[in-house]
Order: sequence, then structure tokens, then C-alpha cells
Amino acid sequence: MKKLLSLLVLVLLMVIASACSGGSEEASGSDGDTSSGDWSPEQPIEIVSPSGAGGGWDTTARMVGKTFNETGIIEQDIGVVNKPGGGGAVGWASIAEKEGSNTDLFVSSPPILLVPLNGQSEYGHEDFTPLSNMIADYAAFAVAADAKWDNLNELFADMKEDPSSITVVGASSPGSMDHVQFMKIAKAAGVDVTKVKYVSDQDGGALTALLNGSVDVFSTGVAETVEQVKAGKIKVLAVTSEERLEGEVLSDFPTAIEQGVDATFVNWRGFFGPPNMDEAAVKYYEEKFKKLSDSEEFADIRKNYGWSEMYMNSEEYKTFLDDQKKEIQGLLDELGIGK
Repeated sequence: MKKLLSLLVLVLLMVIASACSGGSEEASGSDGDTSSGDWSPEQPIEIVSPSGAGGGWDTTARMVGKTFNETGIIEQDIGVVNKPGGGGAVGWASIAEKEGSNTDLFVSSPPILLVPLNGQSEYGHEDFTPLSNMIADYAAFAVAADAKWDNLNELFADMKEDPSSITVVGASSPGSMDHVQFMKIAKAAGVDVTKVKYVSDQDGGALTALLNGSVDVFSTGVAETVEQVKAGKIKVLAVTSEERLEGEVLSDFPTAIEQGVDATFVNWRGFFGPPNMDEAAVKYYEEKFKKLSDSEEFADIRKNYGWSEMYMNSEEYKTFLDDQKKEIQGLLDELGIGK
């Protein structure tokens, strides 16, 4: 009887051990551990910057990765890989191929809405997993230091009288960010944006064209104007933030709103994952990005680059992106651009 009882106990223990082992294998993913219902990365995280080194996407990705590791908010190694091309489309396509991965991310901003709407990418924001938005950057409209316009209203007065007589230059393609940000503000001011001449210079010659008089207005990011203003080569007629920005030089730039133009343009920047990320991984990144956004270390980085805080979690981000797409689609339709 004792032998039989011992045998039954041994069999029971073997069944329990087998069940625990099988459950653990099923719960553990290839790039993280979800055995407790949570998730954390077990291999390095890679962030794709869909541009070359030194731009807004690249800087944001590298500052986020660096600060995550330096603060210990994320202890796993984080690498940044540049995949430029197609206004971001090449980088997005590379992530679309990583469906289900929990450790492949990319940084993006309005071009992920604009480029697909222009028919230049088969992938849009709906094809990825929005994780968190992190910052807000803004546009600046600059003219040469000796230009006759000293404020936005003077410029727009001339553009209302003869829109085609003034040429605007930007580094993005027609229908992308530098173009759309200027047209949105000009439209709000009453300019006929269908007649405004926009020139795209994606080879880094936009500023040179402004300084040699080939074009009249430079539509760009705020950060790209600071050093040239310090050097006395250009003047900024307006920025597209709701309030004046903080910082040396930046605080001198007037907003479009304070000049009577009731419109803003936000160059938001945030992070996405591939299609079909695990819910536990999405929750993990949401929490980590929020902790980073709230940290003193990242606040210092925002101040250094003239960025504003603009955190959104995954669900908030998705709703925001859907709304932004509708707004941009309307403007592109008016400009006769897009699919």
C-alpha cells in the first residue's frame, strides 16, 4: 500500500512539473519574457531613424535611447540605425517586415501622414503600432536679414495682393512638411495658397537660395534658424507654436498667433513599433516613455533643443494621428496634391 501511494505521489509531481514547464515555454516570446503577464526585453532594442544622421528624427532617437540607458529606465542595450530614403518610407518599410517583433521601433513625425497621402509610400501610420509621442517641435518662417518684411502680416499682405510673386523654399518635397506647415498658416491668414510658389530643395541648398535672393521665404524647423539669426544673416518672422518658445534667441521669435493669425503647426515626434506587437510590450513601452518624459534628464534635453513636452500614450496617439490625417488631407486636397 505504501509503495502504491508513493508511486501515485511521484506521478502527480511529474504531471505538475510537466505542466509548469509547458506553460513557461508558451508564455516566453523570442524577444522578451511574458511569463508573469508582463513583458521586458531579453535582447537589444533597435530604433530606426528613417533619415540620415543629424536631423530631427536622428537626434530624437539618439537622445531617447541614450537617456533611457543613462537613467536606467531601460537597462537593455538600445541602438539607433539610420535608414534614409523616400521621406521616411524606406525606414518604415523595414519595420513593416518585422511584424510581431517587440524590440524593433522607429521614430516618426508628420511625414508618416503626409508621405502616404502624397502616394509616395504604401505604408501609413495605421500599418504600425503607435507607442508614445514624446515631443513637440515647431516651424519657423525666415527671410533674409535685409528683406523688406519685418513681420508676418507684412509678408502676407504682399502675398494676398499677388501670391505668385513670392517664392517659398523648404527642404521637403511638395505636399510634405515644410510645404504644408507654411500653407496652413498662410491659408489661415487669408492667402490664396493655390497660387503660392513653393520650391523644394532637398540637397541642403535652401538657406543658400534664401541668402542669394533666389527665393523669398524659408519654411523650416525652429532649430535650423537659431545660428543664422545669431550670425545676423536671417530674421524669423514667425514660429508656429501657441506661445513663445523659451531659450536664448528662441524667446525673441514672435508666434503667428500673436500677430493675429489663428493657427499653429506642431511637428510632433514619437515612437512606433511593427504591426501586431504584444499588448504587454506596448504597455511596457508606454510606461517607460512616460517615465522618460517626466524625468529631469529629458527635460534638460528638451530645453537644449527647443522642444516642448507632448507625451501621449498608445491610444491617445492613435486618436491624435487619425484626426491629424483628416485635417492634412483637406489641405492637400485644396492644394491639388495627393492621391
